[in-house]
Amino acid sequence: MSRTIWSVDEHLDDILASVRPLEPIELQLPDAQGCVLVEDVVVEVALPPFDNSSMDGYAVRIADVEGASEEFPAVLTVIGDVAAGSAGLADDQVVGPGQAARIMTGAPLPAGAEAVVPVEWTDGGTGEGPAAAMRAHSDAPEDATGEVRVHRPVVAGAHVRERGSDVKPGDLALAAGSVVGPPQIGLLAAIGCATVVVRPRPRVVVLSTGSELVQPGEQLTGGQIYDSNSFALTAAARDAGAIAYRVGAVADDAETLRATIEDQLIRADIVVTTGGVSVGAYDVVKEALSSVGDEDEPGGGVEFRKLAMQPGKPQGFGSIGPDHTPLLALPGNPVSSYVSFELFVRPAIRALMGLMDVHRPTARARLSAEKALTSPDGRRQFLRGRYDAEAGTVTPVGGSGSHLIAALAQADALIVVDEDVTSVEPGTETDVVLLG
Repeated sequence: MSRTIWSVDEHLDDILASVRPLEPIELQLPDAQGCVLVEDVVVEVALPPFDNSSMDGYAVRIADVEGASEEFPAVLTVIGDVAAGSAGLADDQVVGPGQAARIMTGAPLPAGAEAVVPVEWTDGGTGEGPAAAMRAHSDAPEDATGEVRVHRPVVAGAHVRERGSDVKPGDLALAAGSVVGPPQIGLLAAIGCATVVVRPRPRVVVLSTGSELVQPGEQLTGGQIYDSNSFALTAAARDAGAIAYRVGAVADDAETLRATIEDQLIRADIVVTTGGVSVGAYDVVKEALSSVGDEDEPGGGVEFRKLAMQPGKPQGFGSIGPDHTPLLALPGNPVSSYVSFELFVRPAIRALMGLMDVHRPTARARLSAEKALTSPDGRRQFLRGRYDAEAGTVTPVGGSGSHLIAALAQADALIVVDEDVTSVEPGTETDVVLLG
């Protein structure tokens, strides 16, 4: 049985109880960006897979360079080169007493060597002063002696990246529930994973309604305004982690709207509409969707509700089509639309992704304002604000009007005023939803 007024929490709980995480799929690494891991990823190959040099220089034995200085350098015989990507010295070659091997960054440490001396601590094999950089083998001067003078000592393991110093076989690389971002993709590639099992990014279709809406770039005529909601909500859906599709504004015609939504269901895991959910004569979303149900799903269809909140009192939620695709119908005023998205649609998207924590972070902050904030009794109010983490304060921007989109563009937080609070004095602590 439908209730007269829903609280914010009741409406959100109803949405999250109805939304199920998307089924896992196996994706190639580039396609997995932004997705959530379903399984733990365990390391099978040590990283790095072998001891290697972190510098261009010379692989040496510790005893051979002990006490070395520019005045009394250690003179070592160079027995060969080790380049990155090579297997190292020949199998029968070992860095023995009084010997060194030229080595490049990332190259495997040859047998017998215990550390790497940076080339800047040597003469680079020229017989002259300290070298600025490693010379290419083909660029070595004709009078090179095949020896290198080392001007500083090193300790065991100096400038060497040890095998497994990053991760070892059996280590947990990434836990289930991790979002696959650029660093995670880098790690997965480094340990040899070509594919991962993830929940795909949800596909969100956003459409706005209203015969008065004109696309940006077109000429306005009498009574028309630009469609901003569909652009803002599509961007918000992408910011939440979804793949978002923006549908151009639909005129105030119930049959056209119903047909447009049905056409979009093939590419939608969730549908978001904005506008047409109030009690006006032209609120076509209610007209188009109130009678639409899931024939084989008891309780399906879209229910339109009044919430004890400001802005965003009128809301709609339900499921439509053969796959019972969730649909959230948001108000048409720009601020109401965006606040509703943050409170209800974003958590639904995050739930579809399979994330455990679907909410924006919150904080407690002192109100920094010249006068008290007022709020209607019995409604939870969400005001736009600027949050200063260092000072622990939040400052209102703009008024409470649901059309004040310019103030929304300056805000990075929502100031929450609870239902039983009608006035918030400056200096009072209040809850803040962080949008950035």
